[in-house]
Amino acid sequence: MEMDLGPRIIFRISDTVFVTETVCWAVIVAVALIIFAFVSTRNLRRDPKGVQGVVELIVEYVYKFVNDTMGKHNIGFAPYIGTLFFFLLFCNMLGMLGWRAATADMNFTFAMGVLVFFIIQYNSIRSKGLGGYFKHFAEPFPFMVPIKIMEEITFPVSLSFRIFGNILAGVIIMELFMHLMGFVSESVMHLPLPLLQTVIPLPLNLFFDIFEPVLQAFVFSMLTMSFIAKAIVTHHED
Repeated sequence: MEMDLGPRIIFRISDTVFVTETVCWAVIVAVALIIFAFVSTRNLRRDPKGVQGVVELIVEYVYKFVNDTMGKHNIGFAPYIGTLFFFLLFCNMLGMLGWRAATADMNFTFAMGVLVFFIIQYNSIRSKGLGGYFKHFAEPFPFMVPIKIMEEITFPVSLSFRIFGNILAGVIIMELFMHLMGFVSESVMHLPLPLLQTVIPLPLNLFFDIFEPVLQAFVFSMLTMSFIAKAIVTHHED
């Protein structure tokens, strides 16, 4: 039995430049979210009904969540955090439709981690000033500078590995389990249809295709909020 752990290459631009299924699915998810946002806010009403009511509840929850986690003064990050969460959520849940999750590709998760890294550094410089930004590396003692630098560098790596490892593990486990159920169904029980592949894996599907994607998107978003809030805290704030 062979298992391809890497994403399939859809087409090549050159020998070293190519487009994988990860890129395609990430673009599709992004476009779908943009279309949904446009359609759901096209005809807003004073009394929300239907889709508008659901969207307003989601937006209200996101703003409340960011307010409780980052503080009222950082409420402006709510649109970014909400977009990040739902983008990662649907990229994680592609397995429900029988497709490979975009976050099962290390290139994708590392790119997301690097994006968060630059957002953190930008907001840290903006809130503390360039002098304060470099000064915080030497706090509380100058010998902490190498440690603080390593902390900043390793954060996007650990953030990307966390979501990548959990989602890829789910892909591997489900693939192995489906092969096992197919073998037992056809070779051992001699069933005309791979019945065991349909019925028995349902609890695992619920965990790896629904619960785990939600959890990993939540953890990624929560850590992003925590590090942004930490980066923009200044000495005169509580």
